[in-house]
Amino acid sequence: MGKKFLKFEYLLLFAVFTIATCGLVYELVAGTLASYLLGDSVKQFSFIIGVYLFSMGIGSYFSKFITKNLLNTFVEIEILVGLIGGLSSVILFLLFETAFAFQFILYFLVFITGCLVGLEIPLLMNILKDKVEFKDLVSNVFTFDYIGALLASILFPLILVPKLGIIGTSLFFGMINISIAIVLCYLLKSELKKVKLLRAKAIFSFLVLLITFFFSENILSYSEGKLYGENIIYTNSTQYQRIVLTHNKSDYRLYLNNNLQFSSADEYRYHEALVHPAMSMAKKIEHVLVLGGGDGLAVREVLKYKEVKKVTLVDLDEGMTKLFKTNQVLVDFNKNALNNPKVTVYNKDAYIWAKETKEKFDVVIIDFPDPSNYSLGKLYSLNFYSTMQQLLSPDAVVVIQTTSPYFAPKSFWCINKTVMQVFPQIDAYHAYVPSFGEWGFTIAINGFGTNFNKVNRTVDGLRFYNYQFEKFNYFSQDMISKDIEINRLDNQVLVRYFDEEWGKL
Repeated sequence: MGKKFLKFEYLLLFAVFTIATCGLVYELVAGTLASYLLGDSVKQFSFIIGVYLFSMGIGSYFSKFITKNLLNTFVEIEILVGLIGGLSSVILFLLFETAFAFQFILYFLVFITGCLVGLEIPLLMNILKDKVEFKDLVSNVFTFDYIGALLASILFPLILVPKLGIIGTSLFFGMINISIAIVLCYLLKSELKKVKLLRAKAIFSFLVLLITFFFSENILSYSEGKLYGENIIYTNSTQYQRIVLTHNKSDYRLYLNNNLQFSSADEYRYHEALVHPAMSMAKKIEHVLVLGGGDGLAVREVLKYKEVKKVTLVDLDEGMTKLFKTNQVLVDFNKNALNNPKVTVYNKDAYIWAKETKEKFDVVIIDFPDPSNYSLGKLYSLNFYSTMQQLLSPDAVVVIQTTSPYFAPKSFWCINKTVMQVFPQIDAYHAYVPSFGEWGFTIAINGFGTNFNKVNRTVDGLRFYNYQFEKFNYFSQDMISKDIEINRLDNQVLVRYFDEEWGKL
């Protein structure tokens, strides 16, 4: 009899481990999808974690009203958690292009999943309370619960998303949830009522998830096709972002986490405006640093100057730089820049890399994504620009993409004002890029010996930038914003400005 109870206890404790692992995975899936569509990953994850924990509390409260057929109820809930959690990503992807419906369904699914998970743990403790000593019961249940949560948080970014994708991950863990229910139906059949019906429900639910898993790539292609409205020719989920490349007639477009990064029709305008003012006015351009810009398009422009001896590119996502080294369509765009022997690529966090490197640079081109969340906002902070100054040779020139002065003037001038605190000479300019509208840049000189309007060198063959800097740094009244704060690491006011301004569009 003792061995039977021991087997019973271990089975249910393993179920706790599964509940915790799967529950956290569903939560992470919801947060990731929310950040893809809605931006500001910190806010989205914060809201989802809050709703999930709140709903677990609601579920735990209502568990006290369940007093009969506890084991059957536990298995039924296990099936429901697997089915709802597993299908959540499919539902959310299909609603991806409808922001209002997406948000409502997103939080509804998080709430329901949290309630069901919140029901399971108290139910389990009630089932085991007469079979296990209370102190052992509590410690064992919470130990397995926390270990499961830790496992999910490690596996999700490192293995699950890169290997299975968002849809595949939630479906896979939904099947794990339901597999536990099936195992319980067979091993504890003497303890369960109407076990055949329960087993049929579990097997049917498992088959639903399995079939959906088999067609997950088709579902993803369909949903992204609706979202982008263009022919999708490449998709990949890396550890850091979802990469989508589309093709429409002669135009190729790259999207990262649903945000347009460039259109092949006009990217030359952006990259010429980003690179050539700094390269033309710098006293020396032998050593050039590019931060961000994993597509190699900025590096392509830098390599047009024969004086350049070494280009260092620092981009966090190896999946991004590898794509632009190997995909023939994209290699044609960047003129094989990332495979050039002058170019060294580091796949590291630029914030950490800048603090560790001992190299000095003549020109720095900063092409980070817009500061839509706090992890990106730190790369536009006073602290980061102070670190950057230590990497510069005398009279080195730094240029930073600084979002749109028309759509987000507070964000634009916040970056400009922050840079002003570090560098002795700074200026701002903008260029019109049809895919994005007016786009802005801040340029700074590490010294007083360089004139912004002086051209020290040029290259032939540019399609947009004409080396007349003064024509690019006039700002009309609707692109001006005053009374702006500095973006410090501890306040990240820039992220609030950015969210406020772009959230209106």
